[in-house]
Amino acid sequence: MKKTLLFCLLAGYSLSFAQTSLVFVFFKDKPNKAAFYANPLSELSQKSLNRRASMGIALNDQDAPVEQTYINNIQSLGFTVTDYSKWLNGVAVNATPAQINTLQSQSYVLSVESFARNASGGTKLAHPGKWENPTDPAGKNLTVFDYGSGSAQIDQINLRPLHLAGFTGTGVTIAVIDAGFPNVNTAAAYSRLWTNGHIKGGFDFVTKTPDIYNASLNSHGTAVLGAIGGYIQDTFVGSAPDADFYLYRSENAAVEIPEEELYWIEAAEEADRKGVDMITTSLGYATFDDPRYNYTYAQMNGTTSFIARAAEIAVNKGIFTLIAAGNSGAQPWHYIVTPADNAKVFTIGSVDSAGTSSSFSSYGPNAAGVTKPDAAARGTGATSVSNTGNTTISVNGTSIATPIAAGGVACLIQAFPNMNRDLMRNRLRQTASLYPNHTDQMGFGILNFGSFYNTVLNTSDLVRKNTVAIFPNPVKTILNVASESEILSLEVYDNLGRLITKNNDNMHSVKVEDFSKGVYYLKILTTDKVYYEKFIKE
Repeated sequence: MKKTLLFCLLAGYSLSFAQTSLVFVFFKDKPNKAAFYANPLSELSQKSLNRRASMGIALNDQDAPVEQTYINNIQSLGFTVTDYSKWLNGVAVNATPAQINTLQSQSYVLSVESFARNASGGTKLAHPGKWENPTDPAGKNLTVFDYGSGSAQIDQINLRPLHLAGFTGTGVTIAVIDAGFPNVNTAAAYSRLWTNGHIKGGFDFVTKTPDIYNASLNSHGTAVLGAIGGYIQDTFVGSAPDADFYLYRSENAAVEIPEEELYWIEAAEEADRKGVDMITTSLGYATFDDPRYNYTYAQMNGTTSFIARAAEIAVNKGIFTLIAAGNSGAQPWHYIVTPADNAKVFTIGSVDSAGTSSSFSSYGPNAAGVTKPDAAARGTGATSVSNTGNTTISVNGTSIATPIAAGGVACLIQAFPNMNRDLMRNRLRQTASLYPNHTDQMGFGILNFGSFYNTVLNTSDLVRKNTVAIFPNPVKTILNVASESEILSLEVYDNLGRLITKNNDNMHSVKVEDFSKGVYYLKILTTDKVYYEKFIKE
């Protein structure tokens, strides 16, 4: 879907790599990991550690930084290193076959994998899924009262009940990884975000600078942000107007190069450091300016591309990750693109005002047979806000359907912050309009956030109703646990996300008298579910 950009780009850029190709050098280990485990705050924010603790996710070696001496060694061999990943544990360089052999011979190198999938090149294809131009069919701004021209897209996914219940994304942090955010810092439709301190930061991983608001950048990311957080009094309300945002640029709209996968991975890792709850991305890849790097549909299996592997890691860190399916439905390449092919990300397709799949919305499943997209939202004639004033724009593409859906997920996370994210994804599918059936363009159907919310409130499956209790809290010596279900294990994590103790013997209490004073999290595994309880050691 590349540039899952909202407009069509001319594919006139070409690269000459001569005998070199972009490769990723995987390192064998992380000699510095002990220092990281001793002080996780050296690499991750407290918010990031809190997310892990609340989800019962332990720290692992992926969280430790890349060994700097290894990077220095690669540079001493004559390579330029500008991009690297701690999750994948390595660096990216351009190398000839002879240089690849040299890299593989280094004692600290595990393996070298090329980004190139077709060594001899291949037919150059038009990029799949170019995004439509932001347009106003009537030739004027679409503005009415209340939700205004955004009302239909909010109501189609039945999100209004959560807003009315007070869940508008407050306290939920979203990383928008996209192609730039020109004028977000000045346009009136985004002023409410700034006034209320909702823009927390950002970075351009393409240029390695913080200049994400430059007017010369592509406005795709601005429109994506607007669908979630844009606000115009009596005219437009985004799907999560009170969420917090980090804005990251990973896409160079002028070209299609495999380095953009690396930029995205770096942005996702930074989002994790900041402690975001969600990532939303309306970008995707299948073909490149240099056809050696093109993917085949068979490689859209969720595990081949570097970006898909990293997207899964993000999910495993407790980050709810939404990806646009792509706009290739009416093209020869009509499939989803990566990282929308990963099984663990939540992939969004597009529908029109009548609930029919948009013709451009890319088809699943992924090459491994996993149903993709997972669900759908409005992407034909959807509404966002302008980057030049206090007006709305009409937008087409799965890249606008995705942030509309992302805002709904943010509202759910606010309502049910400790809900297991796998369970949340499953329930989103189960409350969609077609479930248990699905189609290759719409997945399990149009999302229904109101149904999800009411289902949770009316059952004990997802929300505790006195089925588990811990006491006393705060506690000095022994923390007692009561449960209506059989308890299988008890695990205690500290406020840095480190496992402190695991109790498999006495299932109804934990001795904490030797614990330091502070905040801890108790993970309670029962026969039917997992609970996470916060307690204070006095």
